[in-house]
Amino acid sequence: MRLTFYGAVESVTGSCFLLETPKGKLLIDCGMHQGERMCSKVNLEPFGFQPEHIDAVIVTHAHFDHTGRLPDLVKQGYKGKIFMTPPTKGLMELVLEDSVHIMAENSKKCGDPVVYEKQDLHNMLEVVVTVPYHHVTKPFEGVMVEFFDAGHILGSSFVRVVVDDAGESKAIIFSGDVGNDDVPILPDTEVRPAADYVVCEATYGAKDHEKAAVREPMLANFVKKVIGRNGTLIIPAFSVERTQELLFALDQLLQRGEIPSIPMYLDSPLAIRATELYRFFSDYLSFDHPSAPGKDGDWFRFPSLTETLTVDASKVINDDNRPKVIIAGNGMMTGGRVLHHMARYIDDVKSGLLIIGYQADHTLGRKIQNGATQINIYGEPHEVRAELLTIDAFSAHGDQKKLTTFVRGNGALPKKVFLVHGEGPIKDTFATHLRASLGVDVQIPHVMQGYEI
Repeated sequence: MRLTFYGAVESVTGSCFLLETPKGKLLIDCGMHQGERMCSKVNLEPFGFQPEHIDAVIVTHAHFDHTGRLPDLVKQGYKGKIFMTPPTKGLMELVLEDSVHIMAENSKKCGDPVVYEKQDLHNMLEVVVTVPYHHVTKPFEGVMVEFFDAGHILGSSFVRVVVDDAGESKAIIFSGDVGNDDVPILPDTEVRPAADYVVCEATYGAKDHEKAAVREPMLANFVKKVIGRNGTLIIPAFSVERTQELLFALDQLLQRGEIPSIPMYLDSPLAIRATELYRFFSDYLSFDHPSAPGKDGDWFRFPSLTETLTVDASKVINDDNRPKVIIAGNGMMTGGRVLHHMARYIDDVKSGLLIIGYQADHTLGRKIQNGATQINIYGEPHEVRAELLTIDAFSAHGDQKKLTTFVRGNGALPKKVFLVHGEGPIKDTFATHLRASLGVDVQIPHVMQGYEI
């Protein structure tokens, strides 16, 4: 049996792993690499394997860096089924419809190539099979798969794959993205069951987040600070999970009177539609305050919130000169409506920019986070004068402590741990930590590196 790493190695994005078993080939995730441009060269390169020879695909969750190349996979000849949880299918469809729109826009404006089109997305969705948590499914002979709640986003999973290898049963865990602790709207990450091998993400493997208890106070203080000087607070937010957590937090703060009732705008069609799915799949959620939704009975909506679904509605925000909060996509500031608001307010010392999610290397968000004083937005230079704050406690990824707990699992340590989905120095630090604290064999794969297991 052989495990080969095609993505989320030597980088944070582009999750894609191939498990070759005696009876067939199983692909785990097939995501886009994210950077300054959606259609970067790496997303146009061959997969490194032949799609038509893959027998089944397993998807851990809906984020673009785990699903973004699935339509391309089908376009290039994949004929099998794609397995995921029901909420993952719903969210993935929204995420990839948005990507089709953005690719078409980038092609028109900048001449970027289009990786796939709407029909390719439709063809991919036709072969999706939804599987609930803890329902063991057999994608092909000799392989059994079970989804566990990863606590990362709605419907997110880590996956246990059990393979019959020449009469010997071997179990491999693929972590997907491990959720943060004390996420106010999601269940906790389930305890990792026994496995011989664990493929574990390491996004925050070198640091610990602020305690969850500081999340709302830090948010409230920054809102009051920016609004108090008549500024505009811009919050670039990932449309799936981060936006919903943020809306929940704002709803709670408003109910308790800890922030003023000021105009707030949710300016992201994808986030608005994703929030509807969060309402639809509410059985998959777990709220911190189950007895205290807003007066309107909705965790994600409050009277001062305006949802701007259309472009015309978005433009109206420019006419509102009052102090306000704008929540807009995308989270890494590589495109989307947030750039229009940044172009308007990033030069203003009264305004604020709040980062509540991971900023990948080479993204505009990372440049600002690293202290850039001048940036380009749509080819125009801008001075970064708005006040910047990062709140890691809003992260949807577990920190070093949480990831260590995940690897420890139920107490039966794996024979080997493979670290993925993290920058090089961070994975090195986390590997050293795991070896010292748990005594496990840790490997850090390179692109297209394979291991016999």
